[in-house]
Amino acid sequence: MIQISNLREGKTLFKALGSDIRIAILELLLEHDNMNLNDLACALNLTNGALTSHIRLLAEAGIIAVDTKASVGNEKKYRVTAERILVQMRREPVKDNLYEADIKVGLYCGYRVAPSCGLSTPTHYIGQVDDPRFFSHPERSGCDILWFTEGYVEYILPNLIPQGQRADQLSLTAELGSEAPGHNDVWPSDIYFYLNDVLLGMWTSPGDFGGTKGALNPEWWNSNMNQYGLLKCITVNHEGSFIDGVRISDVCIDQFKLDEHVPIRFRFEVPKEAEHVGGLTIYGRSFGNYGQDIRMKLEYSPVKAAQ
Repeated sequence: MIQISNLREGKTLFKALGSDIRIAILELLLEHDNMNLNDLACALNLTNGALTSHIRLLAEAGIIAVDTKASVGNEKKYRVTAERILVQMRREPVKDNLYEADIKVGLYCGYRVAPSCGLSTPTHYIGQVDDPRFFSHPERSGCDILWFTEGYVEYILPNLIPQGQRADQLSLTAELGSEAPGHNDVWPSDIYFYLNDVLLGMWTSPGDFGGTKGALNPEWWNSNMNQYGLLKCITVNHEGSFIDGVRISDVCIDQFKLDEHVPIRFRFEVPKEAEHVGGLTIYGRSFGNYGQDIRMKLEYSPVKAAQ
């Protein structure tokens, strides 16, 4: 699911959908599951060169991606990645039973990372790229992007559940991608999500997107570096665990018994045992395409109601 919280945030998406040709591309991909550039060009009576810019705009908006399982060699096949698009026209009224917070990318409490790796503020790299020691640098609190090939970063989330209440739903939204040498749109990576050391599930990032500058990246950011990711929403509630509304496991929030006394730790990990060890990039509000930090929403209700 692509979730747009306000109209300005959706400019890239609206631009991508504002073309009869791009709508036709999506209709073909939905009909055939995946297609390569030649087949799309033939079906639409276009040259490959004319089609490329349309494919790029759809990919930048996160609507399509390379189908890594169907692609063979240099032949890229594309598929639609967004099952639903949700545009929030009005700001929802503030709920009494909801706590929201933005977590800076660099405010992790623990890490283990392997090169290629690095982190950066909006104005400069923190220390030396590919030296994991700098992940402990005090400047990391100002970090707005980080990347590593294998390992994890873990965050302590603010637990401000009022006394006598218990969590009903926890959601984290973040712009994520793989980590390739330079960048590579076809670079799958299995990214695992843990809540208090319990595996919620996994999502395979299709690539480390580049070639087109991320909409928010500072001018000095090297064009060969990671440019943008995909906005993903991980949710755990009474029904199970989900990513963009699609179930990834039966792990539900009840087993954690999250009340005001229980610390909340969330971990992003690419384990070395994964099928696709393609790294992880986390984008903050000054990088990528979405202009946000790691966004947390925690809904709760009285303990008796939760039980």
